[in-house]
Amino acid sequence: MSLFTRDHHDVDPDGSDVERTVRIARKRFVRRQWARRWLAWRRVVVALGLVTLVAFSLWLVFGSSVLAVSGVRVAGTGVLDPREVRRAAAVPTGAPLATVDLAAIGARVERLPAVKSVDVSRSWPSSVRIDVTEREAVAVVERGNVLRGLDDRGVMFRRYPSRPRSLPVIRVDGKARADALAEAARVAGSLPSSIDGKVDYVEVKTVDTISLRLRNGRTVRWGSADESAAKARVLAVLLEQKATTYDVSVPGQPTLTK
Repeated sequence: MSLFTRDHHDVDPDGSDVERTVRIARKRFVRRQWARRWLAWRRVVVALGLVTLVAFSLWLVFGSSVLAVSGVRVAGTGVLDPREVRRAAAVPTGAPLATVDLAAIGARVERLPAVKSVDVSRSWPSSVRIDVTEREAVAVVERGNVLRGLDDRGVMFRRYPSRPRSLPVIRVDGKARADALAEAARVAGSLPSSIDGKVDYVEVKTVDTISLRLRNGRTVRWGSADESAAKARVLAVLLEQKATTYDVSVPGQPTLTK
């Protein structure tokens, strides 16, 4: 056999290897094309899904009745009846909870005399919560044969059928102005328990002319509400001495009359 004779396997007379290579390359090209197209369509599908989800969420929160107001929860009341708070709040039941004007509800509740402050919040999925902080009485004043409770700012906010033993009475001179009553309420609210329990009533004529009438008949000239803490400390010492009148209107220069 000649050394120059070729093996029949060295040459593919039908070109099948070339065709196979072309087919493989073509398939790879088609797959790459489909991959590009799918990537583009996937982005479109994801975007449409997000838009649909957002639109549904907005409708659910703002347009549907699923998250509408169906109840009002009131907390923190003692003097007030929760039903009174609900009436004053006038919460629009049936409206979407997300659109309820909480500030307007709070403003309406704060108009109740007994309310010192209020916090209104959404309680998902369907309630409005109203947390009330009520005023605390520091004294009572008689108005038209009715005993009214006052807080430390002089706001009258409740009625008493009879005088509470734990609260002093404020007696107002007929010519005293509203600011004088508020000043007397500040005095009553500043009294420590060691003195508060000894006070029968607080008498007020003007802002600067306030006195305490003790249950044992003694009188304390207090002046205005300024420096009330210092006046209370001085009075606690003076009460150890017998006298008919104690003057702490100037706490640095107290006097007493026997």
